[in-house]
Amino acid sequence: MELPPRYVTLRNMTIRPRILNPVVAAFALTMAQPAFADTPEAQTQALLEQLRAPELENWRRVERQLQRLWSRSGSASADLLLQRGQDALDQGDTEAAIAHLSALIDHAPDFAEGWYLRATAWFMANNYGLALADLQETLARNPHHFAALIGLGRILEDTDRPEDARRALQAAAAIHPHRDDIKAALERLDRKLQGLAL
Repeated sequence: MELPPRYVTLRNMTIRPRILNPVVAAFALTMAQPAFADTPEAQTQALLEQLRAPELENWRRVERQLQRLWSRSGSASADLLLQRGQDALDQGDTEAAIAHLSALIDHAPDFAEGWYLRATAWFMANNYGLALADLQETLARNPHHFAALIGLGRILEDTDRPEDARRALQAAAAIHPHRDDIKAALERLDRKLQGLAL
């Protein structure tokens, strides 16, 4: 008499795992690999590679994805302070923005976006020296932060340092070759530098 499939002998049980283990192990390995590829660092690198592609048509979407990724600190309280700083900036309240973002930097000093947003607040408050210092802190933590490089170029141009401004904007263009504001600023600086050379 043959037993139904749910009844197995001890002999079958000892053989079956040996056959299944390699299959299970291979499946587990293939399932684990995307987890490594899904780290924020890997996502950032993939998006930066897309952004550098010369024929990229949907660069605004890729740019937004990068900015969203860079705006995640991994800490709910840090993200809240960042949001409060952004809201204050949106309302034109630079003093409140600087207070929130300074608290964020105290709480999460390695979070580049806190430094970048506070640099923006300093810039809006016409404090170029502190804005420059915060942009340097941003770039020390995230050298691919094209918006920080654009801000750096703008301040350097406004403070009559066109060669340094051009270098900052060329670095931004190497990361993000699609933005018209970078192209226009580089053309303006080239004209200015040619005029100085004459």
